[in-house]
Amino acid sequence: MSNFRVFRSGFLGALIFVIAALSASAQTAREDEAFGPVVRAYLGYLRNEQEVVDDRVSRHEVNATYYRRNSNRIRALRQMAMHIARETQNDYLPELEAVAGDEFGLLFERPPHFQALRIGEVVQTNFRYLGLVHTGEGFYLFARLDPYEQSELMEKINHSADSPAGSPVSSPVSGAKVTTRARRATAP
Repeated sequence: MSNFRVFRSGFLGALIFVIAALSASAQTAREDEAFGPVVRAYLGYLRNEQEVVDDRVSRHEVNATYYRRNSNRIRALRQMAMHIARETQNDYLPELEAVAGDEFGLLFERPPHFQALRIGEVVQTNFRYLGLVHTGEGFYLFARLDPYEQSELMEKINHSADSPAGSPVSSPVSGAKVTTRARRATAP
């Protein structure tokens, strides 16, 4: 009889978990309907990524630390995507990257000092800093500049090389200052 009670309580616990997960999924899907097809597709991609992480932890392929970090990263990306979509009222999202403080080397050859980052600042001509999102731990979010923005920024930097060294150049979109120095020309 006690085995039956253990089985029944385990079954009820699993059933409650499944119902809660389905309810949360339905609520998330309703929230996503407020956005256009591009943003909804990105949010769906993030849901799929979370399912993959959930599946990997259920199979004991990853440890709890990996699971927590990646679940928090997905949640941070979701929050930023929804923030951008609501703020711009546009069905467009840049390519987003979320890194923890100890992961800056994954995005940058020469990692910037994250304490000095300002929202809207262009970092190393590739990324625009969007802000810090706390989802269990802090994630620094960046938008990858599209090729046109990068080209325009590089053009401004090259023009500044003709001007006195160290002159600030405005970022084409954010208005943040990017300080550049003229590079020494070397023959190959």
